[in-house]
Amino acid sequence: MDFNNTLINWYSVNKRNLPWRETNNPYYIWLSEIILQQTQVKQGLPYYDAFTAKYPTVFDLANATETSVLKLWQGLGYYSRARNLHTSAKHIANHLNGVFPNNYKELLKLKGVGDYTASAIASIAFNEVAAVVDGNVYRVLARYFGIETAINSTLGIKEFKSLASSLIDKEQPATYNQAIMEFGALQCKPKNPDCTICPFKDSCVALQKNTVSLLPLKLKKTKVTTKYFNFLVCIDPDKKILFEKRTHKGIWQNLYQFPLIESDKSLSPEEFHLLNLDQTLLETSTFDYSLYNEVDVVHKLSHQHLHTKFWIIEAESLPKTAITVKSLDQYPVPVLIGDFINTFNFNTISHLK
Repeated sequence: MDFNNTLINWYSVNKRNLPWRETNNPYYIWLSEIILQQTQVKQGLPYYDAFTAKYPTVFDLANATETSVLKLWQGLGYYSRARNLHTSAKHIANHLNGVFPNNYKELLKLKGVGDYTASAIASIAFNEVAAVVDGNVYRVLARYFGIETAINSTLGIKEFKSLASSLIDKEQPATYNQAIMEFGALQCKPKNPDCTICPFKDSCVALQKNTVSLLPLKLKKTKVTTKYFNFLVCIDPDKKILFEKRTHKGIWQNLYQFPLIESDKSLSPEEFHLLNLDQTLLETSTFDYSLYNEVDVVHKLSHQHLHTKFWIIEAESLPKTAITVKSLDQYPVPVLIGDFINTFNFNTISHLK
């Protein structure tokens, strides 16, 4: 069976109509690829539409503030993608005169662009023969060829990249790359694929060996750690609130949050009372506090689970850095904070009535 032709024929019939497939503009293709890193199309599509509407050119994105970029990205997660996106846009606009790198080697120099993204942009925008290997491609190749090498091992990464490079259609690399990714997304799904309608059902090794559900293989993930967060929702009678920017490196870098106290376990009100709240934080010794959620809000990230409590601190006064409650929606925040802001009724605070 001709793997390439079968795959491309399937794609011509089954591909989804997506806006980034209707252009060769490397800016739009790059934008879509960054958004779709670790994000499904149905979730990423509204963000793509929002970004292209607000920032139609790389110059528009470069001239935006990081805060506005992060705000538009809010809810998509993995915020380093947005920070890298903005950094690369400024580099392209200011140092490359807005001209996008037009090959795999140069694309790799952009911040936030790795092997997969560089291959995708190079092939789709510039028709370079550069094979993509993403989660969908790993799955298709592992199952079709019955490969049991772990895809997240050094050996596996090299093996699958080599195989993908040997299979890519050199006459139409853009179509082939999109076809194999689409096939993995729609047909060769992670769970319960319908192999009865698969065009490769007679030649797929995993189907013949009944190992479809076992492939691809992965090494065990890094141990997930548990953290305990206590957010201090500090409010004064003027409807001012303390809100701070996370400046240290991490997944939430440059997003905003309420003042945070980490603890080694989930705190009860009695245990919270024993904490010496920083008086310089509140600039007053007169305040009341209450626990908003008795049951921890558990926010699960890829490498850690955050057990969170929100403590409502009603203070007589706050530092001049406090902002108005009404302005909260102007700041980019993690989903965890955004959910609280959207559900908490600030008007229920006694001294705010």
